[in-house]
Amino acid sequence: MSPHQKEIYLAGGCFWGTEHYFKQIRGVIETQTGYANGHTEHPSYEEVCTDRTGFAETVRIVYDPAQVTLQLLLELYFKSIDPLSHNQQGHDRGTQYRTGIYYTDPADLPVIERVYAAVQEGLGELLAVEKQPLVNFYPAEEYHQDYLDKNPGGYCHLPFELFEYARRANDK
Repeated sequence: MSPHQKEIYLAGGCFWGTEHYFKQIRGVIETQTGYANGHTEHPSYEEVCTDRTGFAETVRIVYDPAQVTLQLLLELYFKSIDPLSHNQQGHDRGTQYRTGIYYTDPADLPVIERVYAAVQEGLGELLAVEKQPLVNFYPAEEYHQDYLDKNPGGYCHLPFELFEYARRANDK
């Protein structure tokens, strides 16, 4: 990652659709599916699916802040999840499908708090979305990377219209 790039880790249910969604946004340089904030080392997909590792399916997003702001990325994130759902997105259930914003730069916390508070105020309910520092992240197996590019008809909990929305999100 170059010094002009930033990163954020977002858990939004099944990471296949979440990764594909964020790849559509101009200014997103790299995405990587993986497992975040659990309590074992180097978990496999099968281990994470047991619901006993504490990991969330998460997408590492590297972006150019000159092209897309963290605020916009977070606003788009909240459009792609049900922020009131606990340990479930779409038909996927379990702690690995929880939602979360995991940051590596404490300077990002004020933006995260501001967007989070605005969404919570707009909904009038407490959000089920974690917001905490990234503790650990392990990349998912290769077949999970760019899954929907490799399998265009593959399972996705997100409506496909969201991908087009993301492509146009920061048009000038």
